[in-house]
Amino acid sequence: MSILIYAESAEGKFKKTAFELASYAKKIAGETGTTVTALAINITDTSALGNYGVDKVLTVNSDKLKAFNAKAYADVITQAAKNEAAKIVVFSATTDSLYAAPLTAVALEAGYASNVVALPESTSPFRVKRTAFSNKAFNITEINTDVKVLAVSKNAFGIIESAATPSVEEFSPSLDDADFSINVESVEKVTGKVTIADAEIVVSGGRGLKGPENWGLIENLAEALGAATACSKPVSDLGWRPHSEHVGQTGKPVASNLYIAIGVSGAIQHIAGINSSKVKVVINTDPDAPFFKVADYGVVGDAFEVVPKLTEKIKEFKANNS
Repeated sequence: MSILIYAESAEGKFKKTAFELASYAKKIAGETGTTVTALAINITDTSALGNYGVDKVLTVNSDKLKAFNAKAYADVITQAAKNEAAKIVVFSATTDSLYAAPLTAVALEAGYASNVVALPESTSPFRVKRTAFSNKAFNITEINTDVKVLAVSKNAFGIIESAATPSVEEFSPSLDDADFSINVESVEKVTGKVTIADAEIVVSGGRGLKGPENWGLIENLAEALGAATACSKPVSDLGWRPHSEHVGQTGKPVASNLYIAIGVSGAIQHIAGINSSKVKVVINTDPDAPFFKVADYGVVGDAFEVVPKLTEKIKEFKANNS
């Protein structure tokens, strides 16, 4: 018996979420006296997983799996779980994994809990804490099936180093042609920037920026912080920024360690999409903006005055402490 994690990757490298899952699973394994197995798809060097306590790595290499396909990936993960007699299968709450996890749960006849934000409160019975109602509340979910499938929210647990020397085993699942009835023709990716999905810090702008010509305020602050840039729905609807940067309930969900909203009023749909972020900061001229009600820190002021000063102070601090 083991805990199986799907170690998600992109362009031949593990995502940060893979190491967070390894840390999460290692903690459960320590409490339950079992081991952690990671499934890696089309990864040449899997040694990094050993830094976070993984005991065994199953590697799958197939040209058919170069592009993410939820049905095919779920089938591979299901076969790996059965091969390892895994009683707990752990995914990250990324866009891709949230497609594959439910399919895997169905195939394994397993109970499924998404948006998990903490270690199990107990393992017998098995209970986990998760967010509900668009991140406005928490609930405790009890899973009574023999196999459990979890999707852990990004940045919910953190990365904890735990040195190990995992064994590596090549795994050759059967790939059903029926799983590939949908073909990926092309994938467009933003390059040279920190992506919203992987960012620990996100700097977001709203209509308070007054126009796309002022977006340098957001980009300069993001560069100083090593952050990703994002925007509210009205900004993307106006064409100021690409829709790939739209965060919120109807855009990309954000669970960063720090979320800075500049000139964003804070519509309920926006708040719902970023509410899992640990620390929320708002800069707005309107003291009655809804965002102030959910923010951890707020600055009432003109972004065109506040943000350049903030950016300069951050650069000074980093220069003096590098």
